[in-house]
Amino acid sequence: MGNSKPIAFELAKRQKAISVAEFFEKNRHLLGFDNTKKALLTTVKEAVDNALDACEEANILPELHIEIIDFGDDRFRICVEDNGPGIVKKQIPHIFARLLYGSKFHVLKQARGQQGIGISASVMYGQLTTGRPAKIISKIGRDHKAVYTELKLDTKKNKPKILKQEEREWEKEHGTRIEIDLEGSYMRGSQSVDEYIKDTAIINPHATIIYTNPKAEQTIYPRATEKKPEEAKEIMPHPYGVELGILIKMLQATKHKTLQSFLMNEFSRVGRGTAKKICKNSTLLPKTKPRKISRDMAEKLIKGIKKTKIMNPQTDCISPIGHDLILKGIKKEIQAEFYTSTTRDPSVYRGNPFIIEAAIAYGGDLSADDSVQIMRFANRVPLLYQKGACAISESVIKTNWRNYKLRQSRNSYPTGPCVILVHMASTWVPFTSEAKEAIAHYPEIIKEIKLALQECGRDLGRYLAKKKRIKRELKKIDYISKYLPHVSIALKNILDLDDSQKDRLEEYLRAVLEKSRSMKLPEIKDAISNDKRLNGEDFKIKKK
Repeated sequence: MGNSKPIAFELAKRQKAISVAEFFEKNRHLLGFDNTKKALLTTVKEAVDNALDACEEANILPELHIEIIDFGDDRFRICVEDNGPGIVKKQIPHIFARLLYGSKFHVLKQARGQQGIGISASVMYGQLTTGRPAKIISKIGRDHKAVYTELKLDTKKNKPKILKQEEREWEKEHGTRIEIDLEGSYMRGSQSVDEYIKDTAIINPHATIIYTNPKAEQTIYPRATEKKPEEAKEIMPHPYGVELGILIKMLQATKHKTLQSFLMNEFSRVGRGTAKKICKNSTLLPKTKPRKISRDMAEKLIKGIKKTKIMNPQTDCISPIGHDLILKGIKKEIQAEFYTSTTRDPSVYRGNPFIIEAAIAYGGDLSADDSVQIMRFANRVPLLYQKGACAISESVIKTNWRNYKLRQSRNSYPTGPCVILVHMASTWVPFTSEAKEAIAHYPEIIKEIKLALQECGRDLGRYLAKKKRIKRELKKIDYISKYLPHVSIALKNILDLDDSQKDRLEEYLRAVLEKSRSMKLPEIKDAISNDKRLNGEDFKIKKK
């Protein structure tokens, strides 16, 4: 043992770097490919998200064609075609076959995709389960030919492997179409592709979606509005959201010569006065060179930022759907008798601005005996899985729905013919995993969701109270209609009236009882004697 090499040398020979693609190839469940049913949904979702984002960035009203072809033996082909701006030839391989590649990760503005993983992961799953390449055709304008590409993802290098790329004629003016063959399973109902497409049509009322399912059944979801979403603008990070390690990295990378200039130009809501206050609270000189700031000085800077009152970040980086369009979307697909919605004022978590929107549909064709249906959305994308792990679900449970006339057991969802919709719009939605299926439980987010639900709940409570009151009144009117003829006959005999007087008396009593239904016989007599409608020349009470 004295002359032998330590075992550490042998262990070192086995140690090597792992590419991100290799990691997710073995851990595909982290990206939403847990099972064949979910894999089919995840692939459709990632392709649709990319298509909608591309259209909105180019200020184009989206028109999507989605088709799922069943080849049997759990083999499917997913085809998603859009009318977006198209993709230049050089970028096609990187966008569709390279994990963590995209344009949105470092940009602070609302978007569906954030990490640059989704569609490339779908291509990787397709080649893993069928061995077939993804096929993409894209065209950037009328005067350009379309580019057709067949490719795979080289998981060892996390780089695209182009099998074929050529120019072709394509009748579309501009747009992109992707086809992915994969192993999957198709089922209707909850957490299905069908549900996802319907929910996407609701939360994106400006989009037209033409969907053909594996049974060759086509459903068209026409757009409910010609109004395009407000374009979300990019903003700088907010000081309250920066952490020590990120701040040190920013200080080393900045081109600005002084700390004051760095704070004013690298962060949002920091003007000259605010920058000086931060420096003062940090006990650092405004003229300090950013690259000379040590770790201890950076920690002082973080504490100084927390001591300084800074305005909330701008909200033009967020594009909420809005009260009217939420109602248009939900009315288009859900048949109910009552609808309400609200869009909250912007709020902030960890320096990230966000807006919560909520809506309720009640009655109509909805089931009265089941728990309410909860529709969860983040940046206009439906969230169908991990319902119990989501901040939206927790907020629904913690809201006291009994105050709003719905049945609810303790620590459970309310029961009734009701759909509850909640949408979070933000520059950075805090998902609980890379699969983007549930929103993390930040107190600021839960508070805003509950406030939005309470606003909608109050509208629902007022509607149900009014409905109950009207129902009670109608029941009384039914009693009047049923018994009034018998009452008028009895009064005819008591007061010795003829038939015409009895008929007019019955009309009069009907009008009086609709105002007050507790009059006694003497009051009726006085009313008959004094009312001009009954006390005419031809109508007099005969005294015995």
